[in-house]
Amino acid sequence: MAHKKLNLPEKNCIVCGRPFAWRKKWEKVWDEVKYCSETCRKNLSDTATIKSEKS
Repeated sequence: MAHKKLNLPEKNCIVCGRPFAWRKKWEKVWDEVKYCSETCRKNLSDTATIKSEKS
């Protein structure tokens, strides 16, 4: 029988704002996870630059 993935903790990505759910590979570092994907992690500097230019 397949494992049901109900009631997993979620966070919002600090770059794109989309919600993402807990993963087994993040089990020990869940408090430190900030990004939904590697792409968002790499785009953080681009987003920060855009936000600072608007100010």
